[in-house]
Amino acid sequence: VYYTTISGWMVDYFWKFLSGSFVEASPGRVADIFGQMVSSPMELMFFMGLTVLVGFAVCAGGVQGSLEKVTKFMMLGLLGLIILLAVNSVMIPGGEKGIAFYLLPDWGRAVEAGLGNVAAAAMNQAFFTLSVGQGSMEIFASYMDKKNSLGGEAVRITALDTFVALLAGLIIFPACFAYGVEPDQGPSLIFVTLPNIFINMPMGQIWGGLFFVFMTFASFSTVTAVFEALIGNCMDNFGWGRKKAVYILLPLVFFGSIPCVLGFNMWSDVQILGSKGILDTEDFIVSNLVLPIGSLIFALFCVSKYGWGFDHYLKEVNTGDGMKIPRWLKPYFQIVLPLLITVIAARSLLG
Repeated sequence: VYYTTISGWMVDYFWKFLSGSFVEASPGRVADIFGQMVSSPMELMFFMGLTVLVGFAVCAGGVQGSLEKVTKFMMLGLLGLIILLAVNSVMIPGGEKGIAFYLLPDWGRAVEAGLGNVAAAAMNQAFFTLSVGQGSMEIFASYMDKKNSLGGEAVRITALDTFVALLAGLIIFPACFAYGVEPDQGPSLIFVTLPNIFINMPMGQIWGGLFFVFMTFASFSTVTAVFEALIGNCMDNFGWGRKKAVYILLPLVFFGSIPCVLGFNMWSDVQILGSKGILDTEDFIVSNLVLPIGSLIFALFCVSKYGWGFDHYLKEVNTGDGMKIPRWLKPYFQIVLPLLITVIAARSLLG
């Protein structure tokens, strides 16, 4: 439900750029457009419902046969556009302070926040952006052929993910300082800062529309992976056919997403886990519980004798061409890695 809500925002902003909502808008107007969007329950519910409907429709036809072909093209387009936006953002007048804020380490602030907390937050972000711990990466990996080893694929995925993350920072932070947007606004950064960049670009309406349609596909790939995990579980555990699983799960996910949608407007006063709203609570559950604990379960299952077993794991990851995982790393996988994940999960909860 967390992913369906955010994906709905992406689709909504794609439509807003196409319809000209941001043409000649001031920075204040851009912020107002975002505020009006999240305060409208019907608007959010419509685009969330559209995301759920299309996501399950894709899964009904099979991920490999439909989504994969489109995603390859869209991800290459998104990467090219991200590079273009990064170059444009670092050239914005007044963005120099943002570059310094982003790239120059401030050990004083890190110590003030707590080095352990900073490290735990960084690792939680790694869990999130690599889609481990909730089955997304595992679902997509299940469709891979055995031509390349999983170790080599892991290195390439991590390198590309890090490269894109660095570019994203070069887009966001110079623009924040140039347009007076606080860099700690969380998810709203992409919906407040980036439209200001597009507005000040030649053909910004086109670039903005392209960016959000590409981002829609990026978030959509995660949505369909989560849906496919649900569908696969129902097919394996209950013996359902794919279409039956889709028909049953679609309304459950839709109605389960409604509280998150209403948490920005009609239920904005609802506070869970102290002072957290509904979306913040779901974000906390996903980032601080599901991802690290799920990763710990996956790791222990792969390398423990009570699960798959290290020998079976090693044979699987080393099948194909590319980098191989050496056997001498067994103590790391069985002891060090689970311990690190446990420490990260514990610090996240205590924080």
